[in-house]
Amino acid sequence: MTDLPDPTADLTARPWFFCGIGGSGMQPLAAILKGRGAEVAGSDRSRDQGRTPEKFAALEAQGFELFPQDGSGITRPEQVLVASAAVEDTVPEIVRAKELGLPRLTRADLNAALFNSAETGIAVAGTSGKSTVTAMLGWILHHAGRDPTIMNGAVMKNFVSPERPFASAAVGDANLYVSEVDESDGSIASYKPTVGVLLNVSLDHKSMEELRQLFGDYVAASDVAVINADDDEALQLEGRAKHAITFAIDDLGASIGIVEGSHADGPTRQAATVIDRHDDSEHALVLHMPGLHNLSNALAAIAGASAAGVPVSDAVAALSEFKGLARRFDIVGTSPSGVTVIDDFGHNPEKCRATLRTLKAHPGRVLAFFQPHGYGPLRQMGAELAETFAHELGPDDLTLLCDPVYFGGTVDRSEGSERIVDLIAKAGGKALHINTREGCGDFLVANARPGDRIVVMGARDDTLTEFAASILVRLG
Repeated sequence: MTDLPDPTADLTARPWFFCGIGGSGMQPLAAILKGRGAEVAGSDRSRDQGRTPEKFAALEAQGFELFPQDGSGITRPEQVLVASAAVEDTVPEIVRAKELGLPRLTRADLNAALFNSAETGIAVAGTSGKSTVTAMLGWILHHAGRDPTIMNGAVMKNFVSPERPFASAAVGDANLYVSEVDESDGSIASYKPTVGVLLNVSLDHKSMEELRQLFGDYVAASDVAVINADDDEALQLEGRAKHAITFAIDDLGASIGIVEGSHADGPTRQAATVIDRHDDSEHALVLHMPGLHNLSNALAAIAGASAAGVPVSDAVAALSEFKGLARRFDIVGTSPSGVTVIDDFGHNPEKCRATLRTLKAHPGRVLAFFQPHGYGPLRQMGAELAETFAHELGPDDLTLLCDPVYFGGTVDRSEGSERIVDLIAKAGGKALHINTREGCGDFLVANARPGDRIVVMGARDDTLTEFAASILVRLG
């Protein structure tokens, strides 16, 4: 395949083909290009396998031409192929694109080109919370009449409509671009933010040494860095910023913070008084999401919006109408017997810890089902995951694991979920491994008691939402 197209060129001038168009990182980019007038088509292995048919039906209804993943959609040398760097060379689209000499971009290449071409680019980085803060920031700007383009990895409920039921993007002004940016593949280095938000720095896909370098370079590249002063690792990078704004729940010196004693948390909402220490003004915040991590996310969004010129009072008002994200502590419902089912994206130690702490802040046993999102990530962070489940859950709670996600391809599958169950037990927790997800569902339905909370956790598999919904139906 040929060299990359000039990222500053007109991105709507050529037809685009997305290999894996239903993916959480691909779908919003396809929507943004199509919204700007580009011709966009794609394929997806999940569609060929019959998974999440409603998502692909929605894409077709929006005018995307979808093909089987057999190379039949690659027909013209003027097309540009978008494919994950992890897609293997044997995939038919890759083979056909090489034959025709198509340029190929990764998701990150394309997003960085769109982001850097905007006059104002607002980036959200960190190990956890990126999607939530991106959605909050996008909603604040939208509420303030700024018409942002938003690139997210999750469905933003405020932007969902009957025509766009999977709204992980909002297509607005090309010169105001809000996006989460990813450190796991190193692509964070490609962005030149006007405002760069840094939420936290903790172990996920890379070593801490690599993360400190990547996030430090990101802070240095931002015109204004917005940094979480409650996170020691993030705060240590403040010295690399050209100009910094800080936010924090606990740090009383942060630019954007909370009035001491003002926070009240409930099972489904929380309230606090936000203080803007630039002028010592105070603003009453009501957030329809539980958990201290979401309060921190709200402060990040308020601080980021402030850096982009939105008054703190306007940002706080907008967040009172924020509906949240699909699969981020998404309460599916409560059965007649009093068992609540929650769908959650938690898949690394930081995200899982935040979800479990939110659950444990309120009464009731927790049955935590966890589907690892791959054998590789499980090897990388398995020990930390086990420690998280063992330490955050109590003696009456249970962690239930099935085998990791595997949709084909070459990957070392010698170490699976059994190792994590053993590590949880060694750390003093209670855990059980059942090979199949269906078997885990049977166990949960058979063993749930009134007052229990069942949380379905995992990533890279949209059918987890269907699984959570099916448990609630069976409990009913």
